[in-house]
Amino acid sequence: MQRYFCNIVNDRYKLNKEDSHHITKVMRCSVGDKIEIVDNGSLFIAEIIELTPIVIAKVKEKVNMEENSINVTIAQSLVNEQKMDYILQKGTELGAIEFIPLITDRSIVKINDKINKKITRWNLITKEASEQSKRLTIPKVREPQTIQELIKLDYDYKILCSVNEVSKSIKTVLSNIKESDRILVVIGPEGGFSKEEENKMIDNGFISVSLGSRVLRTETASLAVLSFINYIFMR
Repeated sequence: MQRYFCNIVNDRYKLNKEDSHHITKVMRCSVGDKIEIVDNGSLFIAEIIELTPIVIAKVKEKVNMEENSINVTIAQSLVNEQKMDYILQKGTELGAIEFIPLITDRSIVKINDKINKKITRWNLITKEASEQSKRLTIPKVREPQTIQELIKLDYDYKILCSVNEVSKSIKTVLSNIKESDRILVVIGPEGGFSKEEENKMIDNGFISVSLGSRVLRTETASLAVLSFINYIFMR
């Protein structure tokens, strides 16, 4: 069954225009068909009772299920639209709970007056990826931040992915984390962080880590880290 995020009103789910279109035109559902609804982190099976103009579904049963996610926030340096979409989609599938677009010295993409539209679009991507991957929560994409703003955030582990030769092995660092730990993973732009940016983060408690002997593309790095962490806490 396809999954959708919606809030209940008087024992009914009234889906939005986009989800209604998906149900009727893409999934080709009929009255009486069942869909999965996630409401405030809880999963329900609902039966479609009305299709047009907006899909309305009635709750049939609650499903006991917990979110199998890891407490990881990805701070991703701004990249072009196609790569950012990919990072958000795959990062959501791999369990990230939040994304922070990061403004860096070598970011190719610059912030402009269309950023609010971008954030809305990015959050739609994480919503659709959450539905596809059967999650109970939707990762939030926050407003872009600078390095100076990022270093003020509080996490149990703040991991800076680097190609610096003196960086610690990601395997060594992750071997110490607990499932309850809040982890921030910082990924640089295609040109890497400047030396000043790296030093500023390290001076503020970030752990510089290496992802191995190969230099990964920026759109690969966060997915590699999420995969490592998923493996450690695999259920």
